[in-house]
Amino acid sequence: MAAIELEGLTKRFGDVVAVDGLDLTVEEGEIFGFLGPNGAGKSTTIDILLDFIRPTGGTATVLGHDAQSEGLAVRARTGVLPDAYHVYDRLTGRQHVEFAIEMKGVDDDPDALLERVRIADAADRKAGGYSKGMRQRLVLAMALVGDPDLLVLDEPSTGLDPNGAREMREIIREENDRGTTVFFSSHIMEQVEAVCDRVAIIDRGRLVAVDTIDGLRDSSETGETLYVYVTELDADVVERVEPLAGVGSVAIDDGRLRVTVDGVSKFAVLHAIDEVAPVQDFSVVESSLEDLFVRYTNEGQEGAG
Repeated sequence: MAAIELEGLTKRFGDVVAVDGLDLTVEEGEIFGFLGPNGAGKSTTIDILLDFIRPTGGTATVLGHDAQSEGLAVRARTGVLPDAYHVYDRLTGRQHVEFAIEMKGVDDDPDALLERVRIADAADRKAGGYSKGMRQRLVLAMALVGDPDLLVLDEPSTGLDPNGAREMREIIREENDRGTTVFFSSHIMEQVEAVCDRVAIIDRGRLVAVDTIDGLRDSSETGETLYVYVTELDADVVERVEPLAGVGSVAIDDGRLRVTVDGVSKFAVLHAIDEVAPVQDFSVVESSLEDLFVRYTNEGQEGAG
């Protein structure tokens, strides 16, 4: 059974189309990245999944339940770390989690939950004295109440220092290892690339790509960049390499050629370059998720233009 299934999901606010015919499936057990520029429709989609707003058209199914007609059942099995969360400065960490346990009607151990997010030693401290990362993990502990089958994380690493971001990634992996599906929306590409099994990129409310990161690289013209050392490097070499089959772009970069590969194997490009200027050495750099994100979202904007 799919953890999340969207079919033709559409949401309009007056003349503005926030989500436009979105079809998407998230399998149980995945850590799934949900990416898009500001205003792409990410938060609107999440709000529909949690029945905070109603769609204009299409359907959203979460853990086998219709998100609109069975919203209570969805929320009972879902934990949420929202982007705009709030903690109460005068309450301790334990009191926050105890409140969440009472609201959900379960008998979880608050100390065990705080241990899972690595702030058990601060259980009796008031949350007003917590750091940004500790506050975020406190809200995550509240989201874990009732052992949810699905975790929805909206920008979980925003504002965290590198150590805090790494701890958040480790906690996400541990919860996934416990069998929890994770739906992960973020602007921080490095975090998504480090933790997600698959990603979807949406732009202007439409799905523009969904795959593993390696799959996106394989299908993208910006999948690989070659750095090539040749025997003689000058502007004439650049002019002769530029029209070769499979070369997307070429430039001189720190005493070597920087060549993007376009639609053919890197070895075919290397062989062609070697015919023009003997190759002494080379290295290959794969595109980052940020590179792929820019390519897919820019392409969508160009198409819209």
